[in-house]
Amino acid sequence: MTADAPGTAHGHSADSAEPREPTRSEQLTQWLIGLVHSRDYGKLAELRRPRISRNAHIEAGWFDPARREVFEQVAFLFAIYHQGAVEPSRGYGSLGAAARRIGTSLGRGPDDAGASRLMDRIISSRRPPLRHLQHAIVRLRSCDVSPPSWPRLADDLARWTDRQARIRYRWAVDFHAPPPRTTARNNTTATSTTTKDTLT
Repeated sequence: MTADAPGTAHGHSADSAEPREPTRSEQLTQWLIGLVHSRDYGKLAELRRPRISRNAHIEAGWFDPARREVFEQVAFLFAIYHQGAVEPSRGYGSLGAAARRIGTSLGRGPDDAGASRLMDRIISSRRPPLRHLQHAIVRLRSCDVSPPSWPRLADDLARWTDRQARIRYRWAVDFHAPPPRTTARNNTTATSTTTKDTLT
């Protein structure tokens, strides 16, 4: 799997001055990452069976009983992404930002027809669309690109129906965000510097 983006830990920067207690969604992620580190393939295999209540699902839900269903779903998606993996990926960004990474060298995100159709299905769902999210995670895995931030995914899905949170809208914005312009700006700076050097 690909390396995660540096300095993108959920909820705080890499150089955060004061340590803090991890949130419940971060605790869930730490537990899931520990399963990969310890090669606990039995529990990871249990988590990949979403329709059967296994001990691993129940254990994932206990990290936040009030959001048990969401935590079990995120644990399932994590296990799907890490099937056969030897190194865990914490992921980064929202699901919308992650979906921008789906595709090939011919086009990714909005420039990939499959990714666009998948994203349309996800953001049009009134309930957390586990089946479509599973397809997105499988595509990310097959493209060998980083998944979304697992803690953020859990928090976003828990607020899916919260109108003020506007999770579906935020995912759509992240998916359709324009590419960064830093390259063009750097090229302009380099050109002007070269011209200045030539004149002097």
